[in-house]
Amino acid sequence: MRSSNYDKFPFVQVTAKADACQTGWSAITGVLRAALLAKPAAAGQPLVLAVECYPGTDLKQLQHELRQALQPTLFLIADDSYYPPSEIEKLVAGPLTDDPVFGRLNGLTVADFIDPQQLRAAQAALAEAAGQLVVVLGTGATLVCPTPTVLVYADLARWEIQLRQRRGEIANLGSDNFTEKASLKYKRAFFVDWRAADRLKKQVLPHADFLLDTNDPAAAKLISRADLQAGLAAAVRRPFRVVPFFDPGVWGGQWLREVCDLPDGPPNYAWGFDCVPEENSLLLGFGEARVEIPSINLVFFHPRELLGEAVHGRFGTEFPIRFDFLDTMGGGNLSLQVHPLTEYAYDKFGLAYTQDESYYMLAADPGAVVYLGLKEEVELPAMLADLQRAQDDPAAPFPTAKYINEFPARPHDHFLIPAGTVHCSGANGMVLEISATPYIFTFKLWDWDRLGLDGRPRPIHLTHGAANIQPDRTTAWVEQNLVNQIQPVASGPGWREERTGLHEREFIETRRHWFTEVVPHHTQGGVQVLNLVQGAEAIVESPSGAFEPFVVHYAETFIVPAGVGAYTIRPHGPAVGTECATLKAYVRTQA
Repeated sequence: MRSSNYDKFPFVQVTAKADACQTGWSAITGVLRAALLAKPAAAGQPLVLAVECYPGTDLKQLQHELRQALQPTLFLIADDSYYPPSEIEKLVAGPLTDDPVFGRLNGLTVADFIDPQQLRAAQAALAEAAGQLVVVLGTGATLVCPTPTVLVYADLARWEIQLRQRRGEIANLGSDNFTEKASLKYKRAFFVDWRAADRLKKQVLPHADFLLDTNDPAAAKLISRADLQAGLAAAVRRPFRVVPFFDPGVWGGQWLREVCDLPDGPPNYAWGFDCVPEENSLLLGFGEARVEIPSINLVFFHPRELLGEAVHGRFGTEFPIRFDFLDTMGGGNLSLQVHPLTEYAYDKFGLAYTQDESYYMLAADPGAVVYLGLKEEVELPAMLADLQRAQDDPAAPFPTAKYINEFPARPHDHFLIPAGTVHCSGANGMVLEISATPYIFTFKLWDWDRLGLDGRPRPIHLTHGAANIQPDRTTAWVEQNLVNQIQPVASGPGWREERTGLHEREFIETRRHWFTEVVPHHTQGGVQVLNLVQGAEAIVESPSGAFEPFVVHYAETFIVPAGVGAYTIRPHGPAVGTECATLKAYVRTQA
């Protein structure tokens, strides 16, 4: 293992001014008090501070701090206007289904959670507080008071939400399910809470006077709308990284721990999420302060500059490319799995596209394999019967070698995995997974007789899987179409470019560049995602000086917004004089 230089807290510097960000409740409430005093209430109207909150925000702490500092005459909690939890359970039952993992995307909004009668009562109380200071707080605060005197948006990263779910600190939107399994809370948040809250965020955040970073309860931070806008604008004009997060798993390994310099506490690290903008954070630098916001905010409010016209036209405000790590070095096999075909994903889950993907091997020990596709002359009914038998009887393990191909896995191999292809990484491999974004739609077929880290069986989705396995993806076809489909594309002084995929069924194109000198790149009007797959360090530069030079380290994933246009990459620091390599992904578009 090499010495780690992986940056776990990358940020976009917005300004060197230290006073652009207020840190701590005393400073925050002081700014809010001044903002309220600067906007006196209209005749017959209350003076209202509305704090619109992303689900999972600590409302008790917010209420305590604001009540203590501002001494409002009236304090309204938006959540008090919701229907009772029993009614909300009925509301969300359809989209959630009875499956432990999968629900269906839907059009629920925060307004659907609110009881009109309770809302009218809250608004009547608001009207009676003419000339008085009122605080309205919670998810839906702007539905209780659409035109407050001062508007704050309290934001929260999804990874922090998941950690709070696991600790039992929060319930789902409109629910009291504090003690429910974290996986079920996550599922409900994924299909209901976050979708509804994001719809409201798109309407509210552009008009908020302030953004409140509530990720660290001990060090909340406040920035103005102008500074938030400056931060988003700064990010979208240059290459940047989102904040990675890591999680243990039943099959996890030890490579990420060493290469990314991760803590010793967990037994392993199975996943590393290095570019999943729907769940990663973006750090904005204001002097020495770092304000954490969900990176999806950048997609919501700068989609054209970030994604490009063609990609935005196709995917809207979704970031369609995902890079993540799957670490089995010193661990075990991933579950044998398959992803849904596009039509199945749409019919069953409401997805517009599916999770096509690929495995790029960052590292592999001798003997490592990737399981990919079926062997020749496999009878699918017999295979499904053996899968079911293995699920029903722990004494009858699935005979993987009888049905599934095992391909040797070496560093820099690239395995393409269009939806419908049975696959998994074997033990002792380090995978950079490049995929389309709907990433929870994996149908596990066989999990090697293991229990999850919680000591319970992990869900198997054999019925879903059986409906999507493509029986013609057999050995010869896989070898000819999915394993190391490397094609030279171009070269120049000190560099060469190769096409490594993906399959024509997949909308993502990947290109690998080997280089000892400067390599020219261009976004061609579309967002690009890259990882430094070989070399200690490289530097990304603008030929015209349009952005500050940007240094990346081994295994770091970075995003190049569509609007960047031309850029170059060359070895830097300890990598000068050595051969480096990047793997680049982008959405294929027709000229």
